[in-house]
Amino acid sequence: MSAAPGTRLVIIADTHLPKRAADLPAELWTAIDSADAVIHAGDWVDAALLDQLEARSAALVAVWGNNDGPELRARLPETAVAELGGVRFAVTHETGAATGREARADARFTAVDGAALDVLVFGHSHIPWDTVTPRGLRLLNPGSPTDRRRQPFCTYLTATASDGALVDVMLHRLPPRPVKAKRA
Repeated sequence: MSAAPGTRLVIIADTHLPKRAADLPAELWTAIDSADAVIHAGDWVDAALLDQLEARSAALVAVWGNNDGPELRARLPETAVAELGGVRFAVTHETGAATGREARADARFTAVDGAALDVLVFGHSHIPWDTVTPRGLRLLNPGSPTDRRRQPFCTYLTATASDGALVDVMLHRLPPRPVKAKRA
């Protein structure tokens, strides 16, 4: 049986390289290399990762985050809109507090340029999020692949955009990073 047709997506945010990790986990690079498109919702910290993702991704939709300096802000928008597999995405870094997020998203991201949006990808909290607003906008936060904060795992998302539908959305938990041994 063959895989379902569609645009294979990797969705990441809050990579914070090299402050939180020296590199992305190998599992994530493997997913990126086989994806049709990568979405990054900001907080890169260093432009070197942007250069790597531009080189290795078949397509990249990306924005800057609050920890990104002038070089990244000059190269990336605050909000990006893209259609992938017939699904209209908006990508931004911050959406504010969890309380009231759906109402704020409906007010700000229901349509862009007169066309309805289907999915809003955001970051900032490092907390995975998957809800649908009252107007039907799907909200996705992939967490962080390098800085779990108060979460049990570092995470990223994969999904398939096909014929105007987002399917097979999967949160991937990354194994803990090895702890450096202390010298005696």
